[in-house]
Amino acid sequence: MSTLQGVGVSPGEAAGPVLWVRDRLPDPAPGPAPADPAAEAARIRPAAEAVAQRLLARSEAATGEARAVLEMTAAMAADPALLGNAEKAVAQRGLPAPRAVFEAAGEFAELLAASGGYLAERVRDVHDVRDRLVAELTGTAPPGVPELTGPAVLVARDLAPADTADLDPGLVLALVTEEGGPTSHTAILARALGIPAVVAVRGVLSAAAAGARVDGAAGTVELLEQAVAPESADRAGARWHGSGSTADGHPIKLLANIGSAADARAGVDAGAEGSGLFRTEFCFLDAAVEPDAETQRQAYAAALRPFAGKPVVVRTLDAGADKPLPFLDIADEPNPALGVRGLRVAFDRPELLDRQLTAIVAAAAETGAVVSVMAPMVATAGEAAWFAERARDAGVERVGVMVETPAAALCADEILDVVDFVSIGTNDLAQYTCAADRMTGALAALNDPWQPALLRLIAGLGRAGRERGKPVGVCGEAAADPLLAGVLAGLGVTSLSMTATALAAVGAALAERTLSDWQDAARQAVAAPDPAEARSRAGRSLERG
Repeated sequence: MSTLQGVGVSPGEAAGPVLWVRDRLPDPAPGPAPADPAAEAARIRPAAEAVAQRLLARSEAATGEARAVLEMTAAMAADPALLGNAEKAVAQRGLPAPRAVFEAAGEFAELLAASGGYLAERVRDVHDVRDRLVAELTGTAPPGVPELTGPAVLVARDLAPADTADLDPGLVLALVTEEGGPTSHTAILARALGIPAVVAVRGVLSAAAAGARVDGAAGTVELLEQAVAPESADRAGARWHGSGSTADGHPIKLLANIGSAADARAGVDAGAEGSGLFRTEFCFLDAAVEPDAETQRQAYAAALRPFAGKPVVVRTLDAGADKPLPFLDIADEPNPALGVRGLRVAFDRPELLDRQLTAIVAAAAETGAVVSVMAPMVATAGEAAWFAERARDAGVERVGVMVETPAAALCADEILDVVDFVSIGTNDLAQYTCAADRMTGALAALNDPWQPALLRLIAGLGRAGRERGKPVGVCGEAAADPLLAGVLAGLGVTSLSMTATALAAVGAALAERTLSDWQDAARQAVAAPDPAEARSRAGRSLERG
């Protein structure tokens, strides 16, 4: 028996037999050259069509983000540029079709990886599509999750988006990967499904185990020589009564992160008191031209309508060089994560922001949702003031900004003097604070939301909010960890927004302790030297309380 440490990305505890997920296919051979290159090239598009159709068939049974992931992967499998390059490699270089697809996809993946940021996140998708196409052309089984015949803990190098999109949470007890990070598809979809997950578990693939115990909050994986009976810990949902507060009645709003009408309905069904993050760019990821004000109004209204009478924080377009929207047509940048993104896009194109604000205000009036608007990627008080003035001129009554940069966190006093609230994006704030790309699995520990440096910045924001009587929210995925959620409340955070499936567990955990208890735990965590010790000290503080 051995215990390995990774990064917990979806809370919960589970144990059961291990199911090892097949790794990628071996590289297809570059020869021999086909006797009839034209006929060999003609095999590629039918294979791509077969792969795409299977993915689309799976998408029909999925909903929300899972459906979107499967549809996106299907579209990538049928991408004309990818298939055209593969056909040219057959015709001009005499490669067999499987090798031609392999090389064409590899070139595409290299371009994405070199771009960094959001584009680099798509490399795993390309590799998944490549392996599916090669498997179809060679008549072999594609790598990925095998058919589940009973409950199991899935262990893999990494999981492609299409592998995780339609996992059955009734059979998948937990997810463990050797690679990946807190914002990988594995992490995001595990949280959405309510499945405990630990990523960046170094050495798990070289270990021999028949069973495993997984703690998705602590980030530990206990490997067992023998399989154990499936078990999943009660995530305490039955003890939550639908209102966020500590044991002594201190209110902490519990909200849902959304990107679509389906997400909004899921949030309402899970008991969310509103939404702390409506990602408006999710409505237009494939738009070739800027949607007009009416198109935007309709899209926003669909997502706002389920929250009639409840608060919703709408984020203006969080897009740019590292999260491209086709209609923005922004030039390539050497370091997209530090480039023109979020509010920075609007500085040169204020009319783009004005049209979006007009559509948001109209959608709010139509639906009855209590809408606030915030801007992403703000670095200075001057930027916050510029946005606030523009938003108020458009008719927005409550204006805020996201805190995702250390500069904004360190200028919390000045920023809160010009806006009505702030919301902390812990994912970006962690990566910028620790200078660690959040998509690099080897740096996943630096993006752990328990990093003391990150907690200290949040503590400063909490203090600034208290002194001015203004709300400080968290809409990063750190809010979905029940223990960390309480620590954030102890640091002065007034609302927590997360994936809908995490609401009940977080609500129950908050209600078990008084605000004073959580404040004591927060002080212990902030003073710790590293993330593991921060979590440990917080837990011990509560045990003493």
